[in-house]
Amino acid sequence: MTLEELARVIDTRAAADPETSWTAKLLAKGPEKCAEKFGEEAVEAIIEAAKGDRYRLTSEAADVLFHLLVMLRARDVPLADVMAELDRRQGTSGIAEKAARKG
Repeated sequence: MTLEELARVIDTRAAADPETSWTAKLLAKGPEKCAEKFGEEAVEAIIEAAKGDRYRLTSEAADVLFHLLVMLRARDVPLADVMAELDRRQGTSGIAEKAARKG
């Protein structure tokens, strides 16, 4: 499954009944809760990365990607916009790009 496909699934599930869809239930709680859940999943991924558990890191990374897309959906930020920003940065040193943001 690609990120684009996952984003489409999330868009579809957003309209589902919150009693039967985790995605709809999370989105119904608002953008702040979606952001909180993304943060929780990111921390869990960090812990597994530090432990060196490849299997658990893989699982947590999947949760991070899913919840990132839910958080973006909650704030009406299309994945295409994020991908366009990555395209814009292509060919630019990460160090140079970060320095440009400071100015």
